[in-house]
Amino acid sequence: MNEHINLPSHTQAMPFSDAVWAGDLLYLSGRIGVIPGTRKLPREATEEARLLLDGVRDVLAAANLTMDDLVFVQVSTPDVSLYDVFNGIYTKYFKGPLPARAFLGSGPLLSGARFELWGIAKRQ
Repeated sequence: MNEHINLPSHTQAMPFSDAVWAGDLLYLSGRIGVIPGTRKLPREATEEARLLLDGVRDVLAAANLTMDDLVFVQVSTPDVSLYDVFNGIYTKYFKGPLPARAFLGSGPLLSGARFELWGIAKRQ
């Protein structure tokens, strides 16, 4: 049976789980970088990236994992010119080698987000 992980901020109105264990793999749902306690995005792309990655880190912590347990992430953005902005924040969240990753241009994201990230982590 799969185990579902949801942060305390997760509401039943959300039609997904924050993450799901399937064996030793944890599948993380797509996340955007909203201001905690709201559904609003910050003005700055760097702050949005930080909030997004804080959320990913928090979901992983709820599953007793860290960012270094990620094996794959996919980042979607409607503005690929933000690649360096995102990377400037992203790399600070890891101590070891980085996971495999895709950084893809997309159409508009929910709520006008600049970034959405989903990933897969592995229990060591």
